Amino acid sequence: MRKKRILIVDDEEDFGKTIKKILETTGRYEALAETDGVRAVEIAEIFNPDLILLDIAMPEIDGGDVARRILSHKNLKDVPIIFLTALIAADEIGTVKGIVEDRPFYSLAKPVSAKRLISCIKDHIGG
Repeated sequence: MRKKRILIVDDEEDFGKTIKKILETTGRYEALAETDGVRAVEIAEIFNPDLILLDIAMPEIDGGDVARRILSHKNLKDVPIIFLTALIAADEIGTVKGIVEDRPFYSLAKPVSAKRLISCIKDHIGG
C-alpha cells in the first residue's frame, strides 16, 4: 500500500522536522517539510501531496495566500489543507470558513499533540 504524502509548510524549521518525524514514525506517511511559503507552492506541484499541513502566520507570504496559490493548480485543487497555528487557542480548533474563497478548512492549535494530529489526518485522508 502506498504511503500517504503529507506536505508540512511552517517557517519554524524545528517544528516542521518534528512533525515530519512523528508522521514518518507511524510507517503510514511520507512527509516533506518546507519553511518557505513560496517554495512550498512549487514543491506541492512536484510532491503531489495527499494532504497539506500549513502554518498561517509566516513571513513574506501567509498561509492563506499559500493555500490560494496551491489550490489554483488543477491537480492540487482538491487536496485537504489543515491549518496549524498558534493564533488560536486549543478550544477554537475545528472547521473554519473564509480563509480561502469560502472553502472550509480545518484548523489545529499549536502546539498539537502527536495523537491529535494523527487523528485529524486520519479523519481527512485515512491511513
